[in-house]
Amino acid sequence: MNFSKPKPDTTQTYRAGWLLPISSPPIKDARITVVGGVVAKVESFSANAGNASVIDLGNVAMMPRFVNAHTHLEFSDCSEPIGAPGIALADWIGEVIRARGVSDETSRQAAIAKGVQESADAGVGLIGDIATTPSAYPDSIDPLIVSFAEVLGLSLDRHRERLAGAATHHQALLVSSSVFSAISPHAPYSTPPDVIAECSRRANQHGVPLAIHLAESPDERELLDHASGPFAASLRRAGVWREGIFPYTDDSIPSILETLAPAPAVLLIHGNDLSEREIEIISQHRQMSVVYCPRTHHFFGHDRHPVADLLRSGVRVALGTDSRASNPDLSIWEEVRFLLQKRQDIDPQQVLAMATLMGAEALMFGSPRAVSSRLQKRAIGQLVPGKTRFDSLLMVPTAGKQLDSVFADFSATETSQLKFCSANRPSDGHNTDN
Repeated sequence: MNFSKPKPDTTQTYRAGWLLPISSPPIKDARITVVGGVVAKVESFSANAGNASVIDLGNVAMMPRFVNAHTHLEFSDCSEPIGAPGIALADWIGEVIRARGVSDETSRQAAIAKGVQESADAGVGLIGDIATTPSAYPDSIDPLIVSFAEVLGLSLDRHRERLAGAATHHQALLVSSSVFSAISPHAPYSTPPDVIAECSRRANQHGVPLAIHLAESPDERELLDHASGPFAASLRRAGVWREGIFPYTDDSIPSILETLAPAPAVLLIHGNDLSEREIEIISQHRQMSVVYCPRTHHFFGHDRHPVADLLRSGVRVALGTDSRASNPDLSIWEEVRFLLQKRQDIDPQQVLAMATLMGAEALMFGSPRAVSSRLQKRAIGQLVPGKTRFDSLLMVPTAGKQLDSVFADFSATETSQLKFCSANRPSDGHNTDN
């Protein structure tokens, strides 16, 4: 059966067991009024009974689609993670380079398209993607994408080439309505300090986010502070060691944070090895966010992630999947389930915010600092009456009568059990009268 788009003045009312707007408190037994496909009003069902026809969605919790704040879509053709669980980061990077040595632009675009579709199927509405330039996305895109042009290379020729590619990438995306430009100096072990500074300058100039892999492991810190350890050995074996870059300083990570500070939004990817002092510095810069990839962190066997300390310090923490090179899939919902099961020290409502609103804020959606008005006006990762389309919401099955029971149900609910709302028809709902 075909369903036409709702007319602008079409009004429909839905009832759901729970509504989780994210930016406001959960509503039990919720009433959602939709006008022309846009959520116009949310309230407790008992607050305004009325006599209008209602579509009862039953035992579900409704919430916004997810935000994957960090991934590498070009690795979406990996059938399983590269390397054995517990592999050292420096060794894993070498394995990735060897595994991807035969990759070309055509295979990369095919992998990206596969990753976009997998993300959409998993309820992701916004992706922060690290892109090897030149890079392109499918013509028809469901999730919005913030595409970070990756800049790396310890040699002058390599990082100059990548900086030029980032400039071309930015210009090409100015006309896109669904893919937004950003920049990523890959990591301090692959990108010289002056190039990181240049990326920060460009992010500030264009009003776009910047992402950098930082504090991934103690081995990274040993390289940056002392020019020694497994990373130094790996770079020398690969023949890319360049004298005069390492060590950065005696206080490398705080120095890097200071270099990044001019950028309007900074995503610090992973942050597995952040110290208390570094967390305090980050907390003083509201434009900085940490992106935590729980299952990738678990794959490498890192020490316990300081995510709870970051949240207590007021640092925005978003969730990412990293890539299929270190993760079995691209489902942010599975990252949520992992945290609900493994990190009971984090409030479940914060976990959901990390999977939605905090990711959107990290990527500058709704930010007044964004140069693009398209970013300023978007309500992503939250339900905002008057801005949120009904078909941008998800339904998670739950018969829970209290929030703790709802979250217990969530931890047991697989990605395949999530359902999408439709403004054109009810999804497993039925008509009732109040």
